[in-house]
Amino acid sequence: MEHPDTHSLVTRQRRSVLITGAQGQLGAALVDVFATDAVTALSRADWDVRFPAPPDLASPDLVLHTAAWTNVDGAEDDPQGAAEVNVGGTAHAAELGAPIVAYSSDYVFDGRKGTPYVESDSPNPLSAYGRSKLHGEAAAGEQAWIVRSSWLYGPTGHNFVRTMLRLGAERDEVAVVDDQLGCPTYVGHLASATRELVYSSAPFGIWHLAAAGECTWADFAEAIFEGAGLDCRVKRITTAEFGAKAPRPAESVLRSEKDAPELPQWRDGLSECLAALGAAR
Repeated sequence: MEHPDTHSLVTRQRRSVLITGAQGQLGAALVDVFATDAVTALSRADWDVRFPAPPDLASPDLVLHTAAWTNVDGAEDDPQGAAEVNVGGTAHAAELGAPIVAYSSDYVFDGRKGTPYVESDSPNPLSAYGRSKLHGEAAAGEQAWIVRSSWLYGPTGHNFVRTMLRLGAERDEVAVVDDQLGCPTYVGHLASATRELVYSSAPFGIWHLAAAGECTWADFAEAIFEGAGLDCRVKRITTAEFGAKAPRPAESVLRSEKDAPELPQWRDGLSECLAALGAAR
């Protein structure tokens, strides 16, 4: 169900915006993009979202909730821990009483559709991580934009681009999975699309915001090495050969059936990220 009660955010000149997980890669990008607002940027040290908000925390106009358990394989070993963060944490953020952007994942889907997933498609997560993100969507409440995105990366934090740059500088060849298809999404572009979404007349509900285009992890790795000028080969392997603990959807391309903000092509995001890292050739 969608609720259009977002008028006060659209018309207000300067909003108070609270960002959880502000030291993470997406949180840091949101701090930059929302810099013209009155931003309260909270790290995990400021607020561990497994627990209710600090009592002295003022109620904001908008909550951008990025604090999350992101270790997909680790969630298989500790599903309760993942749920405490991704479900309980989202509920605690929603308890602030302000409209909230809750970030979710392509991993809420099983990858068997064969065509891109849109907002009305039924979720069927394969992993403990995916289940925690899906239950977190429900925990966000009715005053929420549920933003599903995929394969996030940026110039900070732990992500695929930074890992490939490190391995590509150390090795002649890297084995990378070639049977998972998705949309690598640059956090800077996702942050800008988030601002466009919430400061328009977009109703609450589920929104798919992911980079244009699609590729496999192996395709992505080759583009990273090429863009950074690294002489490293990609050995294309299967998910089974890689042997990850948590199952992943084979095809989890996200597209919107609504009037969602459009993100640039994933290669454009990669170019921006490499430039920010100083790693572009």
